[in-house]
Amino acid sequence: MSIELEMLTWVAGLSLVMWIPYILAHIGDAGLMPSLTYKADETPLPDWAERAKRAHNNAIENLVPFAVLVIVAHLANITNEATAYAATAYFWLRVAHYVVYIAGIPFGRTLTFAGGWLAQLCILYQILST
Repeated sequence: MSIELEMLTWVAGLSLVMWIPYILAHIGDAGLMPSLTYKADETPLPDWAERAKRAHNNAIENLVPFAVLVIVAHLANITNEATAYAATAYFWLRVAHYVVYIAGIPFGRTLTFAGGWLAQLCILYQILST
């Protein structure tokens, strides 16, 4: 498996578990049964958990273009050092984005998001310039 596809797999795996902290916070605040029966849907989350939820939504939104770029590069056999580095950077920037978003670190969310966006642009450039 190429590094790009491996990183896509890791990004998808990360996105699969990002919901757990904010759901556990919801259960902790509202209780298990109210959470499972939708009776607590309007119960507000703690600030950090609300940020975790938004970070998860952002990760899902960005998974689609990243996946398309990696799959197109793979199918077109346009994988090289630049695409491998960009895919690896994208994964680690998404991890960092999640952490700094939850922590509420000023400018961290924007910088890590921008880095991930640039990593995707790098892969796009490799595809379109070939």
